[in-house]
Amino acid sequence: MSGIVSEASTRDVILREAQACFARQGFEGTSLNDIAAGVGIRRPSLLHYFASKEAIYREVLTEALLDWGRRLDRPQPEPAATGWERVDDVLKVSFDFFVTNPDIVVIVRREALTEVSHLGFDLGIALRPYYERAVEFFQQEMNRGVFREHDAEHLVLTGYGALLTYFSDHVLLRGLIDVDPYSDEE
Repeated sequence: MSGIVSEASTRDVILREAQACFARQGFEGTSLNDIAAGVGIRRPSLLHYFASKEAIYREVLTEALLDWGRRLDRPQPEPAATGWERVDDVLKVSFDFFVTNPDIVVIVRREALTEVSHLGFDLGIALRPYYERAVEFFQQEMNRGVFREHDAEHLVLTGYGALLTYFSDHVLLRGLIDVDPYSDEE
C-alpha cells in the first residue's frame, strides 16, 4: 500500500473506509474483507490495527462523537451566547458536522433502529450528557422568560428528531423539494 505513510495514517484510512462501508452496508453487511479491500490491504494487515470488526465500528462512532463534542464545546466568545443565539450556534455546529459526516448520520440512524448494538456501549447513554445539558439550558432560558414555557425534555427530543431526520432523509427530501436540501439554493 504505497499511499500509506505511517501507522497512524493507515488507521485513519481504515476508519474512513470502514465508516463508508458501515453506512452503505450496515454492520452486518460489512466484512473485514470489504474494509481491507477498500483500503488496498489484506485482512491480516487490517487485524494488525484492529482486533475485530466491532473494534473498528466502535472507534468509528467514538471518534465521530468526540469530534461533534469538541465542536459543541469549543470556547465561546465572551459573553457566552444565550437564548436564541445559543440555539442558533448549536444548530449551525450540528448542521456543519452532519453535512460533512453524512455516513455518521446513516450509522447512527441504523443504531437507533436496532435492538442489537455492536458498539460495546449504549449510544443513548453516551449522548445523555448533551441531552441533559440541552434540557437544562432550555429550562434556564424558560425560567428567565426568554423562551415560552414548555416541557424542556420534549422540546430537545423533538429537535433531535427533526435534525437527524433532516439528514437521514436527504434523498427523500431532495426528491420532495426538487433541490439538494444541503445546497445554498433557495
